[in-house]
Amino acid sequence: MAVDHTQAPVLEALARYRQAGTVSFTPPGHKQARGADPLVREVLGDAVFHSDLLASGGLDDRLGTGRVLERAEALMADAVRASHTFFSTCGSSLSVKAAMLSVAGPHEKLLIGRDAHKSVVSGLILSGVRPVWVDPRWDAERRIAHPPSAEAFERAFEEHPDARGALVTSPTPYGACADLRALAEVCHRRARPLVVDEAWGAHLPFHPDLPSWAMDAGADVCVTSIHKMGSGLEQGSVFHLRGDLVRPTVLKSRADLFGTTSPSVLLYAGLDGWRRQMALRGRELLGRALDLAARVRAAIEEIDGLHVHDRADFCGAGTADDFDPLPVVIDVSGLGTSGYRAADWLREHRAVDAHLADHRRISAQLTHADDDTTAGVLLDALRDLSRHAADLRPAPEPEVPVPGDLRLEQACLPRDAYFGQVEDVPAGAAAGRIVAEMLTPYPPGIPAALPGERLDGPVVRYLTSGVRAGMNVPDAADPGLATIRVLVGETG
Repeated sequence: MAVDHTQAPVLEALARYRQAGTVSFTPPGHKQARGADPLVREVLGDAVFHSDLLASGGLDDRLGTGRVLERAEALMADAVRASHTFFSTCGSSLSVKAAMLSVAGPHEKLLIGRDAHKSVVSGLILSGVRPVWVDPRWDAERRIAHPPSAEAFERAFEEHPDARGALVTSPTPYGACADLRALAEVCHRRARPLVVDEAWGAHLPFHPDLPSWAMDAGADVCVTSIHKMGSGLEQGSVFHLRGDLVRPTVLKSRADLFGTTSPSVLLYAGLDGWRRQMALRGRELLGRALDLAARVRAAIEEIDGLHVHDRADFCGAGTADDFDPLPVVIDVSGLGTSGYRAADWLREHRAVDAHLADHRRISAQLTHADDDTTAGVLLDALRDLSRHAADLRPAPEPEVPVPGDLRLEQACLPRDAYFGQVEDVPAGAAAGRIVAEMLTPYPPGIPAALPGERLDGPVVRYLTSGVRAGMNVPDAADPGLATIRVLVGETG
């Protein structure tokens, strides 16, 4: 039977609540904006507060008899060809933890691409799952990592046949994609589930010219951040399920373990509205975005000192399998400066916020919300950046290690290192010690060193020189990295 995607259960329930003029004697305490601070009301507007109510006992009755959330999730599942969908108001950082723990438990093995987000490492710390790290594919010329290959996961399963499943990040924040079909086949030959952290891929199901998305490729669980490439509000996330290798009751239970008992109806509304928008107009909107991205990419290539990474840069033997063109990743090394300095200059002088910034790149993420006006602002700012490149020289350069030096030994479980007896030592004395904290350049949020790994000199020099060059490492107990937190008594 055809599903009516013009429906929006959460938005419709919100409208009914407002029309009913219900007087609430429940949280939230601002009582439909009446008690909110005047300045907050002025800045945010009262509409935010009018839509901020309890999910149960507000949006729906206390027993959930209207099935508001359940119907919204079912519509989302239908829109993206999943069997089950679950909404999360705690971001994909929660969703990926729920997905991991639905596959593996304490001390069980899980194959994980080492380019995983910090939220995956947090899940390891909380759960005690034993990671088996699968190395990403490293482009030594461009100094960038791409998702691990299916062959690398095959080898990892052969060495660890007791692994409970696999987790891969695709697309990366740079838009590089794995061969998810091949990965799913590797897992399913062993009756093991594949979890895909597709936080950057909310848009992928809705246009045929975009890379294949996880559910269509045969993945079992897929985690997506609607707020990244979609129209949802920050923290809006969904996770999808297909097949019978992971039970929906288990996945929901794991999400309940981490989730809040006070979910934001505002975020639910954003998720519900995004699904409706994409189901009805996704192909049209994303088609326009892809056309715009092609024009923007061509225009940036004409700017002195700038190069836009494209399929030829990212895809091929030993690199990525596919490529999303909407994250417009710009190499600024031709300007003789770093991505850190370029991003800071654009914000200070042109009121333009770049997304990612690393030692040689910035990223200008385009979505269906962009148009010729915003593209023009970006291009004018980049031309101005090029004209002022001399002002940004010389830029301190991080000491980026060769691929072999980036790979650290996992000396103990992340959980054991994080909760062990620790001390802070000078960074110059940290090589050979087992790190007890995440050291995560952010964004994109992929740890260079994580709890339980034994530090070496090249990685310590990379991080400390990176901070001097403008890298942000907010997880560290000392973000300036004068000191690093390590296990007591553990030396190389």
